[in-house]
Amino acid sequence: MSKVFKKTSGNGHIALYLGKRDFVDNVDSVEVVDGVVKVDSSGLEGRKVFIYLACAFRYGSDDLDVIGLSFRRDIWIKRIQVYPSTGDNAAKTPMQESLMKKVGEQGFPFSFQMPTDLPCSVSLQPGPNDSGKACGVDFEVKAYIANNMDNADEVIEKKDTCRLMIRKIQFAPANNKAGPKADVSKQFMMTDKPVHLEASMEKEIYYHGDPIKIDVKINNETNKTVKKIKVSVEQVTNVALYSSDTYVKDVFSIEYGETVNANSTFAKSYDFTPLLASNKEKRGLAVDGRLKDEDTHLASTTLSQGDKEMQGIIVSYKVKVNLLVSSGGLLGGLTGSDVTVELPLTLMSPKPAGEADIKIDAMEG
Repeated sequence: MSKVFKKTSGNGHIALYLGKRDFVDNVDSVEVVDGVVKVDSSGLEGRKVFIYLACAFRYGSDDLDVIGLSFRRDIWIKRIQVYPSTGDNAAKTPMQESLMKKVGEQGFPFSFQMPTDLPCSVSLQPGPNDSGKACGVDFEVKAYIANNMDNADEVIEKKDTCRLMIRKIQFAPANNKAGPKADVSKQFMMTDKPVHLEASMEKEIYYHGDPIKIDVKINNETNKTVKKIKVSVEQVTNVALYSSDTYVKDVFSIEYGETVNANSTFAKSYDFTPLLASNKEKRGLAVDGRLKDEDTHLASTTLSQGDKEMQGIIVSYKVKVNLLVSSGGLLGGLTGSDVTVELPLTLMSPKPAGEADIKIDAMEG
C-alpha cells in the first residue's frame, strides 16, 4: 500500500500532506503535484498560509550561505495562497479527496502543474571526502505562514514553515525499436584499403542493471594488425544554467586482447553492464536524485522533445568501440592508430506496475 507523507511546522499550526513524492515526466506532460495543507487558524494571528513548488539547482552545502554565497538558484518557482481559500483549488483529485477525509475541515487542497521544460531530479555524486548535500537539481514543496505571498522584506521564521522534497522522474517509454548501428572505415598511410569497423546494439533502450550486448564486426583489408578492442561507456552531463558546461566521465571500460590479422575478418558480441557500484569514487558523476539516503543508480538518460530549452542537468550516454591498429614492423603497437565508432545509449528505469491502494494512516515525516 502507498504511504502518505506528512510534515508539520515547528509550531504545529500547519501540516503538509502528499500522497507520493515521485512525479512522472512523460515528455509532453508532467503529473500534477497535488496535496493538502492542514491549517490551525487559531495560531495564525491574522496571517495567511501560502505554498510553493520550486525547482532549484543546489551548488553545494548550506554552509556556503553563512559566508554570503548563494548555495541554490531557483530555476522555476510557483506560489499559491491556500488559506484563506481563494477558490482556485475547488476541484479535488482522488488523492486529495482521500486526504481530506483524514484531515477534515482544517484541510485545504492545492495543486501545481509543472512545465515540461524543467529538468529531472539529478544529483552530482560528491567525492569521498566531501560533506553536506550533493550538488544537483531538486524539487521542494513548502508551506509557510506569512502576511504576503512573496515579500522579500518579510522574515519568515523556520517554525512557521514545513516542507517535503519530491522528485521529477522519467521512465523508459515502451517500445521494441531496434538498437543503433554505426560503422566507420579508416585508411592508413602506405595502404590502399581500409579497416572497416561496424558496431550495433539489439535494443534502443536498456534498463539500469541489465547487461548490454554489442555486436562488433571488423573487416581488416590492410597489411596491419588489430591488437586490442576496447569497449567503453561515457556519461555526458550537460549543466545548463547561466552558461553550459559539459562533463564526460567513463562509467565502464574494458579492453579485450583480440587480434585481427591483416586481410581477415572478425565478428564477436560483448556483454557489459555500467553500474554506479563500480563508480562510487567518481566525483561529479550524475546520479538519479535521492530522497534522504536511499540507494540510487546512474542518472537516467534525459528524454526531451528536442525543441525545448532546458535548464539544470541533462544526461546522455554513448558507447564507444575502439580498435588499436598496430603499424607492424619493429615498432609494432608503439606507432599504432585508433579506429573508433560511437553509438548512443538510452539508459533508464522501467515504468513500475500500476499504483497500489492508498493507506491514509501510514504517515511519514
